[in-house]
Amino acid sequence: MKMLLAVFIFLCSANLCFGESQMKDSNEKKAVLQKFEQMQQAMIDKDMKTLNRIVKEGTLFTHMSGKTQTKAEFFEEIANGTLNYFKYEIKNPVIVIKGNYASLNAVTTLTAKVYGISGTWSLNTNAFFEKIDGEWIYCNKKQGEL
Repeated sequence: MKMLLAVFIFLCSANLCFGESQMKDSNEKKAVLQKFEQMQQAMIDKDMKTLNRIVKEGTLFTHMSGKTQTKAEFFEEIANGTLNYFKYEIKNPVIVIKGNYASLNAVTTLTAKVYGISGTWSLNTNAFFEKIDGEWIYCNKKQGEL
């Protein structure tokens, strides 16, 4: 009887530990998605303070045209109205977390006016994040990560 009770206690505690791990992973994935959504909304709102806080220094942005910009160049074009974002929708996000790094892959539909052209575009999004001081920060993928 004692052996049966010991096995039962072991199985229950193993299940609780596994459940806690899954819950933590789920919470981290939600936090990454929320950070991506926060960035999209900050672009719409032209909230430069939030964008500067949640995007890592040195991050480069590549437009669907292939044009690459520094963080400062990209943010300047948002601030001065060259890039105007109006609406976003994220479809089927897949988030992978490995240590302090995360990737988000999804189809993002953006309604915008960019460089004088208005439209709605569906983009295959590959976004990367690094956890710094407990907060997920948008960044570029680094060699050897994810």
